[in-house]
Amino acid sequence: MASTLSTRCPWGLLLMVVIAFATRSCNGEDDKCKRDIQISQSASEPLPSGIPTYTVEISNTCVSRSGCSISNIHVTCGPFSSATLINPNIFKRIAYNNCLVNGGHPLLPGNTISFKYANSFSYRLTVSSVRCNPLLP
Repeated sequence: MASTLSTRCPWGLLLMVVIAFATRSCNGEDDKCKRDIQISQSASEPLPSGIPTYTVEISNTCVSRSGCSISNIHVTCGPFSSATLINPNIFKRIAYNNCLVNGGHPLLPGNTISFKYANSFSYRLTVSSVRCNPLLP
């Protein structure tokens, strides 16, 4: 069918090439782009009740010439919970050991999202999967 489309309409093939380019990963593969997401965590001042708090920063460190935005960032997070409310558009546990960052929306190169949580212990947070999106001019 692709050859029929390009025969009847010369722009059909060009359109398919543009779509293929727009949907490819910024570094070729989502697994490679996953390395561009860095998660750091540090202890913060405890709540008045004495519950420890932690500050988490999630950064897109992509330095590609064309840059890349990274979306659908999923983090392994165990049974993550917090004694304080976290904006679910920033960080949300959607299932056991599966937390979603930024509501699934892109995190642009050089940008960082941060939040605080309160719990008697810190959680080990690691990137489990991402989707890489090239920045188009």
